Amino acid sequence: MSLLKHTSTIAGFTVISRIFGFVRDILLARVLGAGLAGDAYQLAFTLPNTFRRLFAEGAFSVAFVPMYSRKLAGEDGEADAARFADDVLSVFIWILLGFSALAMIVMPIIVYGLASEYQSVPGKFELSVLLSRVTFPYLFFISLVAMLTGLLNARSRFAPGAIAPILFNIVLIGGIVGGYYWRGNSGDDRFVVYALSAAVSLSGLVQFIYLWWAVRRAGLKLHVRRPKMTPEVKQLGMVILPATFGAGIYQISQFVDTFFATSLPQGSLTLLKMADRLNQMPLGIVGIALGTAILPMLSRHIQNGHADRAHWLQSEAFETATLLTLPAAAALAICAPAFVTAFFVGGKFTIADGQIMAQITMALVAGLPAYVIVKILNPGFFARSDTRTPVYTALASLIFNIALNLYVVSRYGIVGLAGATAASATFNCLLLYIVLHRRGWFHFSAQLGSRIFRQLIATAFMSALLWWMMGWMMPYFSDDILTRIAALTILVGGGLFTYFAIGYSVGAVDRDRINRLLRRNRLTETANQQEN
Repeated sequence: MSLLKHTSTIAGFTVISRIFGFVRDILLARVLGAGLAGDAYQLAFTLPNTFRRLFAEGAFSVAFVPMYSRKLAGEDGEADAARFADDVLSVFIWILLGFSALAMIVMPIIVYGLASEYQSVPGKFELSVLLSRVTFPYLFFISLVAMLTGLLNARSRFAPGAIAPILFNIVLIGGIVGGYYWRGNSGDDRFVVYALSAAVSLSGLVQFIYLWWAVRRAGLKLHVRRPKMTPEVKQLGMVILPATFGAGIYQISQFVDTFFATSLPQGSLTLLKMADRLNQMPLGIVGIALGTAILPMLSRHIQNGHADRAHWLQSEAFETATLLTLPAAAALAICAPAFVTAFFVGGKFTIADGQIMAQITMALVAGLPAYVIVKILNPGFFARSDTRTPVYTALASLIFNIALNLYVVSRYGIVGLAGATAASATFNCLLLYIVLHRRGWFHFSAQLGSRIFRQLIATAFMSALLWWMMGWMMPYFSDDILTRIAALTILVGGGLFTYFAIGYSVGAVDRDRINRLLRRNRLTETANQQEN
């Protein structure tokens, strides 16, 4: 029940964040479209955002949270954990400052390495360098946010870390609106991306202030002292280095994809990033929520020698992930033209842009279940302080991804690139499971396999309905705003009802768990009524 509770808390706030993020992307598409300024901004945002996912929320979190959790569970408890956190912060903050300063100095080299083709378009390379320098301070602030979030997550306080991205999206929406009015009738999109890039760094500061307040409110006090490489800090560093690669195959692939996308026609990078935002909706809500909730709980079970509970926890997470991502992937693949047309097409975002974005989305979501399941399988290694194995699987998947890109990009363009990303994520997922299974740390039970098979049955019925509905509803998605809303409501509502109705009837959903939740809710309501 605690996994469901914590996952629901994170997922609930993440849904709100994704809604704001969706509004942000719709505004961005219509205000900028897929052109020179849009590509320059997407590249500038990709740099700090990918480093954030790779180091701060990826390697650092999976290394720091288990170590901090073990400190809390040790003999000295709070005192030992507080010393460890202070030591890490005192070293971490200077590393971040140094790395950020160095990156901003050598930014022209970094941009050239990722997008040398931008030099062939007058002004595009220079604009990309400038915007990248403006956005990069975001990495400093958001890395500190990741540490503060880790402190709270280890204490099962998941809400503040899930609320922070909401603040991020609100600030960026403000940047887009401010840039739009600053541009006025000039038609110069640089005003928009200047304001938006500044908003990126400002959002990092806003999130840091909020998380610092949340940590203090939780009764924790952090101190920045003279940096000192204690044995524990050195151990954390030794875990972070391989974990950076092992936990970040998706983020590393983003750099690879960016490199290939910048060699394609102008607007390709913008369309890829926009399509990935749609893909990130269920990935963020389900994958991040489950991955964040499972790591500290899994670490405690393993630390206490409860191997059976650890296996049960991962099985529960796996079942929940497939329950939600299988229908999400199928629905996004089938309904991508509807979503893109209804939400994004308009302003500077043309119908042709929408058609390409829909095709990219279809290719990306083929790997959606794998993206999420990797976030469940990786903690099985990190909670046992095994960071080497994910490195090996990530390296194999990255090589596989590059080889695929070399073959498909020249033949199928940006859509082929998206398909290669999905295939490499699936390959990485399979490798991780094979190793976990062979070591006896996690394996498919007959019950789990049966449940997933029934989920596939429900997904098939839902897909058939959506395919039929898309055949006659497509014209309505480009009509007036009220018609679009009504058509999308019918489409989404029909798909959800069909999936869960069929899923419940065939046993894809755990009926006993639902009945227990309903019974618990009824008891809670009764108790509240009696108190009143």
